[in-house]
Parts: sequence; structure tokens; C-alpha cells
Amino acid sequence: MRSMWARGCVACRWLRWHLFCLALTSLLVAPAVFAQATPPVVALSGSSVNLDAQGVQWLDRTGKASIDTIAVSPKGFEPMVAGTLWRLQPGQALWLRFRVSFSANAQPTDVEPNAMHHWILELPLSLLDEVTLYQQRSDGTWVSQKAGDTVAVNEWPEPGRHPFFRIELPHDSERDFYLRIRHETPVVLPLRFVSEPQHTRNQQLDYLFLGAACGALMLMIAATLVQAWLYRDRAYALYALYSALMLLAVAAYGGLAAQLLWSGSGWVADRSQGVLAIFGIGASMLFVRNIAAMDVRVAWLDRVMLAVGWSTVVGALVFLAIPKALGALLVAGYFFIGLCVVPAVGALVWRRGDPVGLWLLLAYGPLGVAISMLLIRLLGIANTSWFDQYGFVAAMAMQVPLLLVALNIRSRERHASETRAQALSSQDALTGLLTSILFHDRLKQMIARCVRDKENAAVVFIDLVNYQRIKQVHGTAVAEQSVLRSVIKLRRILRDVDTLSRIGEARFGLVLEGNRSRQAITERASRLIAAGLMPLPGLKPEVTLQFHVAGAFLQDRVMTMDELYKDLDALLGSMSPRTRRPIRFLEPPDTVHMPMGLDTLTPDAQDSSLPKPMRASVHSQPVQP
Repeated sequence: MRSMWARGCVACRWLRWHLFCLALTSLLVAPAVFAQATPPVVALSGSSVNLDAQGVQWLDRTGKASIDTIAVSPKGFEPMVAGTLWRLQPGQALWLRFRVSFSANAQPTDVEPNAMHHWILELPLSLLDEVTLYQQRSDGTWVSQKAGDTVAVNEWPEPGRHPFFRIELPHDSERDFYLRIRHETPVVLPLRFVSEPQHTRNQQLDYLFLGAACGALMLMIAATLVQAWLYRDRAYALYALYSALMLLAVAAYGGLAAQLLWSGSGWVADRSQGVLAIFGIGASMLFVRNIAAMDVRVAWLDRVMLAVGWSTVVGALVFLAIPKALGALLVAGYFFIGLCVVPAVGALVWRRGDPVGLWLLLAYGPLGVAISMLLIRLLGIANTSWFDQYGFVAAMAMQVPLLLVALNIRSRERHASETRAQALSSQDALTGLLTSILFHDRLKQMIARCVRDKENAAVVFIDLVNYQRIKQVHGTAVAEQSVLRSVIKLRRILRDVDTLSRIGEARFGLVLEGNRSRQAITERASRLIAAGLMPLPGLKPEVTLQFHVAGAFLQDRVMTMDELYKDLDALLGSMSPRTRRPIRFLEPPDTVHMPMGLDTLTPDAQDSSLPKPMRASVHSQPVQP
């Protein structure tokens, strides 16, 4: 019996000790619980008050709590922690509670002591899905205002780039404000109270920055369209489309597109940013692939860039069909691919000595930093909202003009290549003179003008007589060098308006417009023959050039093209290699043969076996050394 009593006393003592500890714990915890449920008072003063850690928070995991329930029984709220990166799941809601009053030093702006001060609660984040502000009126009723990406801007209390709400707060009282936030991607909530003048000033600065960026992009688009029209270059037109896509992405990311372009649809405003981001990566891939000429540099990388570029069409459709959290991962994946591929291509091109690669690195460097910051936030690694707000827009605004420089370099190279290709089709590959086809066309036009307008022009054929001999003795290289030397000597005796062409292996054709004097042509031909017979100092082997010249005046001989070619060729063929009259002209067909003394004619001129049109008149006879 005594032992049972002893055991009962021990049990009682243990029970009393347990109750004492429980009571002590309750006394210690109760103030903490009470403190969690009561937010600190936010005193409004100055022009701006940051709310990073000035309230209490509660996560509604069901998303079904209402303001009436929360206001009557505000249990479960905890103090806010500055810089918290929230990862809300679909269906969850974050509740924030703030107790606000005016600072003791603040003075009412109106005459009446109970007048309302104009303060605004801002959430400067254009990507926020949905936020609802609940504020209590003097009669105890709760009034809600809703804004965010998933809500049409036309339904916001005041349309803008990002959500903001005007609050009602008497000067001599404290009031509680509740915020209900829904967002499906990792986010850090920037919250602040600002005065109405400060809010207006912030808006003006924001619109000034975004307006300058968008205006610069629009000017670049207009300039590239003008260049595409002037140069008939499709590359500039495609770049204008790429720049327009970047402009739309800047407007969507900055909130301007939701406010000005699709203000009537919250779904479009919410999804447009991801779709435009995916399309932007695809357009960058295709543009860089084209400007870097990857198809001729690295074939497998070209195929990868082409596949990624066109896959963005499917990626955008998938983004619209999947939940937003998965869509954010899809956008992050495309960003990661672009971040790896585009700078690598720029470095590869620059390493191979192409200046386009340097401009690609300069253009996509700042954008790569901005995308890296955006990836860090999308993946929930850290808070980069301080950079996201303006850094991404500034990087895209810088990218467009830098890429235009790279496009101009590539376009200039392409036009130079096309010019060289056209020159190859119109110029002789060895001498750079007109080809025989173009010379034939110009001569045909000149004959037509002479018949129609009675204009005069001389046509001269010049043969390098010893070309075959030089080729046989010294080889092809020396023979081609002789042809080039002949061109140099011909250019010295011709005017800029005269037409010079290589019409045979060692034959040149001249069209001398407005020339009526045989004496002038003979003097030029004599200088050419004399220059060819003068050895070039230091030339090994010493090769002289021997020329035969045959000419005709179109006004004197009305004939067809074929007849002119045939007669001049026959006249050159009638000259012996060592003739003393290397300069001859076709006589008019109706010229009356005037008798000349035998002492004035050379043996070639007395040759009666030549046809009358081919008998030459002797005006000048250069001395054969």
C-alpha cells in the first residue's frame, strides 16, 4: 500500500512538472504568435516607402481563402523577409498584410484635417500574373482592385505598364491593406508606396526610356527598309522583319504592348512575352546563320542552327498548350541554346579573320548578360529583378544597330563579289578590256546612229603581228605579258571616251567617235607602232611588239556589221609581216581613182591584184628600224 502511494506521488509530481513546462512554453510562444498576426505600422512620409519587410505574409495553399475569412481570423501570418524568391504553385495564392498610417511629421495637403492623402501602392513588375488589393472603407466594407498580366489592361483600376493602386487613408488613422498575389513562375515581389508626384515622375522617366529605345528601333527599321528598296537587297528586308520582332519583344517585355496593342485581352498579354521570346531566339539563329555564312564554314553547326531556328514555330505552339511553369522552362531552354550557340559562332567567325564576327560578339554580348540574368530568375536561382526591368530592354535596343553594322559589312562584300562576277562576264579575263560580244553590240549601235543621225566614227582593228612568234619562242607567259604591254601602250594613245576591246587572241578593236581625220588616227597609230618597237628597259627576254593597223570611217562606207568585220580582216590579212605600210584604211566604194606618180607609191600600193576597196591611201609611213 505504501509503495503504491509512493508511485502515485511520483506520477503526480511528473504531471505537475509537465503542466508547468507546457504553461511556460505557452507564455513564451503566445507573444510570438501575437506578433506574427500583427504587422508593423508603415509610416508614410517623404516621396517613397519600401515595403520589402514591412508587413506579414501567409501562403494559401488551396487558393480558396477570401478576404472576409482572412480579415476576421488573420492567423498563420508570418513576418515578411526582404528579397524572398517566391515559387508559387498553380492554384496557390500569397497573402500580404500591411498596416499603414501617416508619419507624425506628415501634414495634410488639404484644409480639412480628415482629407485623404494621395498615395499609390506600386508593384513595378510587368510580368506579374495577378494581384488584388483589398482596402477597407470607413463603413467596414472591403473594396477590391485587380490588375496583372492575366487581367485585361482595360479592366485595371488605372491602365499602365505594371500594376499600381491608389489607396484611401485618412490622415489621423491606421488601416490594414491586404494583397492577394498569384504567379506561376519564381518571382521576387517589388513593393513600395509612392506619393502621387513621385509616381508621375517615375512613369515619365519610364516612358522616356522605353520611348527612346522603341523610337530608335523604329528608325532603324525604316532605314533598313529604305536600303532594301534602294539596293534591291533582300537581306535588308529580312533584317527589317527581325528588327520589328525585336521591337515587339521590347514592347511586350516592358509592358507597352499589353497597354497599347492588346489591352483588351489578358491571355494575349500573359502569353505574348514567352511566344515573342521563343520567336526572337529562332530569328536570331537564322539571322546569325545567314550573316556568318555558316553553310560554307561549319556544315554541321549550320544544320543545328537551321533546325533550332525553325523549331521555334513548334516551340511557340507547345508553349501556348502547356502550363505556364513548364512554358517558362521551355523558354529558358531556348535561351540557354541561344546563349551557347550565337556567341560561339561570333567567336568562330572572328577567329577566322572575318570582321563580322567581332560585331556579332559586340551585339550579342550585352544581350547574353541580360539573358543570363533572366535565366537565373526563371529558374529560381536568385533575384535579378533589379536588372530585368531595364537591362533586357537596353540590351535589345543596343543589339539592333550593332547588327546593322555587321549586315552592312556583309552586304558590301556581297555586292563587291557580284560586281566582280558581272565584270567577268563583260570584261576580258586577261586584259580587263571589253569582251568581243559587248564590242560587237556597241559597234552595232554606232553604225545605227551613223545611218540615222549622220554621225561619223572610225573603226580600227589592231593586230599584234608577232604574237605567235613570241608564243613559240618564249612561251605562253611571255606572250600574255606582251598582250598586257600592248594594252598599256594602247591606253596611252586613246581618250577616255574611246571604246577599246580585245576581239581576238592578239587583235584589238577601237571605236573612235566623232573622228573625221585620217591624219589624227595615223598619228596615233604611228606612236603606237613606234612605242612597240622600243625595247622595255630591264625586260628579259627583250621582246618588241609589232602592230598592224586597219581602219575605216563609217560615214564613208555604209555597210553591215559582218561586211565591216570581213573587209577589215581582209585588209589586215593582206599585209605582209614585214610590210612598210602597217597603217591602212578602207577606201569609199565610189572613190574615183586618181592617178598618182610612181614615185609617190610604194610597191604595196601599186599592187593591182588587190580589190579596189582594199587599196590603201598612204598618209604616213613610219620608218621601219
